[in-house]
Amino acid sequence: MDLKTFITNPHPTPASPDKLLQGQLLWMLLLRVILYTLLLGISVFLQSGQLEIILPPYSLLVLFICGVYLSAIISAFLLLTRRGRIDNFGFAQNQLDIFFVTLLVYHTGSSHSLFSPLYFFPIIAGGLIFPRKGGLVAAASACLQYGLVLGLEQMRIYPAFLNRYDFFKEQNLLTSVNHFAVLGLTFFLAAILSAIFARRLLKTEAALSDTVRSLDSLSLLYKQIFDDIATGIITIDDNSRITSANNAIGRITGYLPTELPGQLFAQVFPDLDLGNQASRLTANLTRKDGVTIRVGYSCAKLQLPPADEPAKSALPAHEKHQCQNCKILTIQDISEIERLEQQMRQAEKLAAIGRISAGIAHDFRNPLTAISGSAQILANESFQHDSPEQRTNRALINIILRESNRLTHTISDFLKFARPETTEREWFSLKKCLEEVIQVSQADPLWPTSCTLQIEVDPRFSLWADQHQIFTVISHLLHNALPFCPQGAEIIRIEAEELSIGENQGEIILRVGDNGTGIEEENREKIFEPFFTKRVDGTGLGLAIVKQIVTAHHGSIEVGRSELGGALFTVYLPLP
Repeated sequence: MDLKTFITNPHPTPASPDKLLQGQLLWMLLLRVILYTLLLGISVFLQSGQLEIILPPYSLLVLFICGVYLSAIISAFLLLTRRGRIDNFGFAQNQLDIFFVTLLVYHTGSSHSLFSPLYFFPIIAGGLIFPRKGGLVAAASACLQYGLVLGLEQMRIYPAFLNRYDFFKEQNLLTSVNHFAVLGLTFFLAAILSAIFARRLLKTEAALSDTVRSLDSLSLLYKQIFDDIATGIITIDDNSRITSANNAIGRITGYLPTELPGQLFAQVFPDLDLGNQASRLTANLTRKDGVTIRVGYSCAKLQLPPADEPAKSALPAHEKHQCQNCKILTIQDISEIERLEQQMRQAEKLAAIGRISAGIAHDFRNPLTAISGSAQILANESFQHDSPEQRTNRALINIILRESNRLTHTISDFLKFARPETTEREWFSLKKCLEEVIQVSQADPLWPTSCTLQIEVDPRFSLWADQHQIFTVISHLLHNALPFCPQGAEIIRIEAEELSIGENQGEIILRVGDNGTGIEEENREKIFEPFFTKRVDGTGLGLAIVKQIVTAHHGSIEVGRSELGGALFTVYLPLP
């Protein structure tokens, strides 16, 4: 027995009332045939043994038995071919049984007949099959017919072959009335008792049907949970063979749940240790397609209802047996979880290194400022003469100044990345901000005069953002594009447009393209990573800072190919 059988075992659906009544009537017809056959057969046998039993001639007995058989066959045929409700048909069969008993009693001695107790058969059957009134109607009909038989007996109207019995010569009315009263009372008593018993039986069946329906609903719920749960579940029997697996096992291992039952667990999953009782285990598992994944699993003993407790078990009797060492195994694919945990640990390490590095960079800034300032004073005051020695010293001082400035900019960029500034948003003109960036950039002695800037920005465009940070974004994009443009023919195009993305919602799209060498496909995701750069004098922080600022503004940035032939950076900034 496996877990899947345990939770998905279907319960038979209760039959409809008409089907149930049809089955009961068929049983009544069969019992009619068996009862009369046995009783009359035994009576004939005892009669032949010199025991005086009132019986009609054999020809009448054969005719009576043939009538019983024929009525049963015809009734069964009509019952099986009948459509619709069969209550009236059942009442008619019950009355037919009473008539057969009356015929038998009338031809076997009336009040002296040994077959008078046969009236109880249709009375009890009527009470059980039709609990409300079937027994009472049968009892009333039996009383009337038995009373008719006794009345005929008092009027000496009975079959001629009974004249040879002495007890028919003198008939006592009081004796007949006593017979009628006793049997009539017992008839109604049997009818009432059968009706009470039938009522209780119906209540029990109704309660049982409700219980079965509840169990069916619960079984469907368990099956749905078993099939749809994201955790893989495998059950294993005493012989370490897989007995069931849910759908999640197929998604995790690649094996179909239908192909696992019957296989040895150790052969299919040799990497999983069932002997380890730890609450949570991890292992590498090889899928059916050969891919190795990381899984977490746990194994526990499967507590199934024992076979000697049928009242507590929901299993059919043929499926109950002892399972001393059955196990249930749960499996989860934790490859992605472990990858995320590793990324989190790496991020924590980088954050710690960033905090330390930011402190170190901040401490470097003051000495660099002193070195740069001292070198400028030394260059302005100490090298007035134009001698070869002075020119060499002046060149060395310029190197100190240039590299100090470059290192100062690098430290500033690093501090911006390690300690992002708080975003303080306001409305400002994008065109005006762009003009300030260009003005500051062109004032730099290193900015080439041959660079052509193509500006296509509507002066009406306004941004709800931090103006200082957007200034930094545009500045970094310009200075990132310039080194890759052909020297002496630099072209940088800046475009902006406003796009409606919903009701009362829009965004500004800013594009910065150049005519440089462009960015390789494999590097388009890496360029936003810190310290990744293709420039000899680059720090690898410019585009990382751009990405950080754009993300802080709930925007996004993409890189592609510009119409000018170089790189194209597209920035999406939402408007409130």
